[in-house]
Amino acid sequence: MTDNIFCDFQRDDEIDEYGDIVAVAPFVYEAAPDIEGIRKRCNDKLAGYNEKNASKKMNLVIFDDALFHLLRLTRVINSPSGNILLVGVGGSGKQSLTKLAAYIVKHIFFQISLTKTYNDNNLKDDIKELYRYAGPMGNQVTFIMTDAEIKSETFLEAINSMLATGEIPGLIPKDEKDVISLECKTVYQKEMGGGKGMEPSLLDLWIYFINRVKDCLHTVLAFSPVGTKFRERSQKFPSLFSSCSIDWFLPWPEDALVAVSQKFLTGFKIDCTAEILSNLERHMGKCHDLVTEVCDIYFQRMRRHVYVTPKSYLSFIDLYKDVYKVKYDGIDIEEANIVSGLEKLAEASQGVEELKVDLRKEEVKLKEASDVTDKLLKELEVENKKAKEKADEVAIVAENCINQRNTIMSEKEQADRDLQAAIPYLRKAEAAVNSIKPGDINELKGMR
Repeated sequence: MTDNIFCDFQRDDEIDEYGDIVAVAPFVYEAAPDIEGIRKRCNDKLAGYNEKNASKKMNLVIFDDALFHLLRLTRVINSPSGNILLVGVGGSGKQSLTKLAAYIVKHIFFQISLTKTYNDNNLKDDIKELYRYAGPMGNQVTFIMTDAEIKSETFLEAINSMLATGEIPGLIPKDEKDVISLECKTVYQKEMGGGKGMEPSLLDLWIYFINRVKDCLHTVLAFSPVGTKFRERSQKFPSLFSSCSIDWFLPWPEDALVAVSQKFLTGFKIDCTAEILSNLERHMGKCHDLVTEVCDIYFQRMRRHVYVTPKSYLSFIDLYKDVYKVKYDGIDIEEANIVSGLEKLAEASQGVEELKVDLRKEEVKLKEASDVTDKLLKELEVENKKAKEKADEVAIVAENCINQRNTIMSEKEQADRDLQAAIPYLRKAEAAVNSIKPGDINELKGMR
């Protein structure tokens, strides 16, 4: 299979010394020298796509299966009336490979921008615009529609009709049909060789327009075979299958899984030897295969499907990288904490030694202060002894004072009793004195 590879994008554009394109490379379907050569060219095209679409970069791994799918896509959509149905579970790379294939064959790529209010009219407006690109303008257009963008089965009715006849009922009003037909008149005359003297009818121009749209507008349908919808759609909309080449995206083989893990681990710092890294890459691919086998066993036992898609594998690799980084950084943090703790211990040990020196100095001061204190205590003891003796003397004097006080109080009480006894006589004397009149004094003065 790898010995007979054909594709139509092996020739290069002619570029002048200033880097401008002089002549665009023709698409010639021819044999490729080897698989690695065509893989390198596809990787170069991918790099060109990423450079042109910096905000929508695709990190693709073009392993053998992906390369064969890409070559099928380019062959089909670069052929007149080439439409293709891509069948595979989500995350198989259907959309990404379609974008790359459209870029390689220099097509206008279109995918609807789905919103909550997007309906049949919006879809018809978008398709009408694509008809203008493909019909009067003659541009090659790649239009992709996936399961997620089919809000209503009426979308598929329009696509089915477009694939079957090239027309969608009610897409273009009668007055616009005439205008579009006349827009194709010049191209029709040039292509048919009739010259300007040839006057085709509007019906001829319309048929030419529809055929031109069918040749230039390439529809890519990306469906998942999971569930019953795929089978039901094949019955309801037969043109989706009969008018399209069908490319099945089967589960990735183990070598593809290993190639993907190798791609996504390249540049990611893992602290291990090259041998361990190689074993890790193979182990990741084997893990995905084991999970797929377990899913098959689960279906056989429980009759329930659990799908493990390539997107699950990519999520597994991303999760491994996140966990590894967290754990690896955690080791660095723990190491930093341990080093910081050891530094703190070393600082504390040094501080303890310094404190010991200060302590010895303080012990000397403490001894000196203790000696002074002992001396003061001895002096205080002598003074206390003197004070005790003085206190005893004061106590004797105080006792004598108390005895004298008691004696005085006793004498005072006796004097108070004598005073109370003498008061009546005093009152009488005062009364006698008060009873003396001036005449009595004069009488006394007259007595010799």
